[in-house]
Amino acid sequence: MSSAAPEPSSPFGVCIYSYPSAAGFKDTIQFMDHCHAMGAAGIQMHLASLDAAYADRVRAKAAEYGMYYEGIATLPKGDDTAQFEAQVAAAKRAGARLVRSACLGSRRYETFSDLASYQQFVKDAHQAIERALPILEKQQVALALENHKDWTIEQMVAVQQKYHGQYFGCCMDFGNNISLLDAPNAVAQLAPYAISTHVKDIAVAADDAGFRMTEVPLGQGVVDVPALISAARAHRPNIRFNLEMITRDPLLIPCLTDKYWATFPDRDGIYLARTLTLVREKGRELPHDNPPAKADENVALCLRYGREHYA
Repeated sequence: MSSAAPEPSSPFGVCIYSYPSAAGFKDTIQFMDHCHAMGAAGIQMHLASLDAAYADRVRAKAAEYGMYYEGIATLPKGDDTAQFEAQVAAAKRAGARLVRSACLGSRRYETFSDLASYQQFVKDAHQAIERALPILEKQQVALALENHKDWTIEQMVAVQQKYHGQYFGCCMDFGNNISLLDAPNAVAQLAPYAISTHVKDIAVAADDAGFRMTEVPLGQGVVDVPALISAARAHRPNIRFNLEMITRDPLLIPCLTDKYWATFPDRDGIYLARTLTLVREKGRELPHDNPPAKADENVALCLRYGREHYA
């Protein structure tokens, strides 16, 4: 698509996670070409190379297209901060004012079988953030920490309150916390700390083990996308909106199993009842067997939504 005339510009950018690995986007410039052809305002992606010359090429390409670039970095592992600093420095050279990261790359209810394991994760996560902060300040690049199916809204607010500052904030994901039984609109509590976003809409369906959920084109799910966009803009008018329209088979949220509840000692049946009521009232048949080629179609629909509602 990079040789085609660009679609009319959308105010939304695109996160690389909108595309499955089978789509073949390994190169940052290749992904920027593709998203420019679709009319996106920018991209959020890791750099394919930390080489200075490559970062310069990314910066130049973004300037040529009039697009923004936001980076993605992996938090420090243990005492070794060298790789994190290299990622942050390269992202800055490429023109990023922030890098997105997450404390847990997987899902809380699938990863941890007991409370002690989750508590160790929490301890390690705080240590990783504390090791990252001096590097962020040195490089003058902000960290946008995503609510990535790891922290409940209350927990993420506490993390943000503890560390929030010039170089630390939230990558406010519009849909992830439904999997932790937070109400869809509860994520608005993160808006005061948001410095970047993952914009998505979520559809749900009942399952014997709990429920299933999946991303759907904006306006087709249970997320009040306009309200969350307004909340984020109210606190940061120049915040960027990155689509994370993931085309995949629905995820199982096994909230009616014992293992699911192992790491939620402070939650009660109100959260479960409220979520299952939502599923009963607004559940629908979910798409299955989504080929990678479907991703472009879904991203295009979301970019069009941005043009029609926010251009």
